Amino acid sequence: MMSRALATAVIVLVAAGLSAVEPTSQEEYISSLEREHATDAPVASPAARVEPNAEVVTAEVVYTELDGKQLTGFVAHPASGVPASGIIVIHEWWGLNDNIRAMTRRLAGEGYIALAVDLYEGGLATDRDAAAGLAREVAERPERVMENLRQAIAHLRQEGAENVGVIGWCFGGGWSLRTGLSVPDEVDAVVLYYGRVTTDPADLEPLTAPLLGIFGAEDGGIPVATVREFQTSLDSLGKNASIFIYEGAEHAFANPSGTRYNKHAAEDAWGKTLNFFAQHLR
Repeated sequence: MMSRALATAVIVLVAAGLSAVEPTSQEEYISSLEREHATDAPVASPAARVEPNAEVVTAEVVYTELDGKQLTGFVAHPASGVPASGIIVIHEWWGLNDNIRAMTRRLAGEGYIALAVDLYEGGLATDRDAAAGLAREVAERPERVMENLRQAIAHLRQEGAENVGVIGWCFGGGWSLRTGLSVPDEVDAVVLYYGRVTTDPADLEPLTAPLLGIFGAEDGGIPVATVREFQTSLDSLGKNASIFIYEGAEHAFANPSGTRYNKHAAEDAWGKTLNFFAQHLR
């Protein structure tokens, strides 16, 4: 059982969308990320240094083409064969780097075909300013980004995935939620690590997939009060969601990249993530 010092578990049982309306502007959110990552860097965190639990096969793959531009992602699956459940992996605001590839391999080692998408379309950040610039570019083309994610899901299904989940951290966490809201019929499980949320019940109404939300109590970009409002809205709609707020954990505490890793909170959250996917994707 989780200790009170480790985390405050706020569990909402729900059953059950994104309209683009959210409580703060994209610019305010990106500015908050700049503050949270002021002294951070995309170095491999301990989460990205763990080897998969089973042998996996990996490849760089062109998973779609948008307006004549090929988009390349990273795919991994167990060496024993391609399973019937898949996971879309959405990178942090640093981009699709080797640390995201490492987490994709870890998910494959748990028995999934996992595809790490590239929402930056080849862009990669090595410092905070570059990451903020790429995130702002994405904010200007939300429909294109959503089509990117739709095509990634279609690619996994073409590879044999009958059930598809989505997971993202930070910048990617917000897009994980948006995926569950924008294409509810295509997503079977949503995992959101401290990404941008919406608290308006009308925006959350389309959600049909079970949701797992992971947040840090010391996150200055997504305050606990906002997470509580998010929880309340989900609860009012009767959605199937479990929200956890970890005491003493900052923003990006479980990121594959960065220097804010919190071992106890991150490992507990990863265990919950694996249990959640096992419950809803198999």
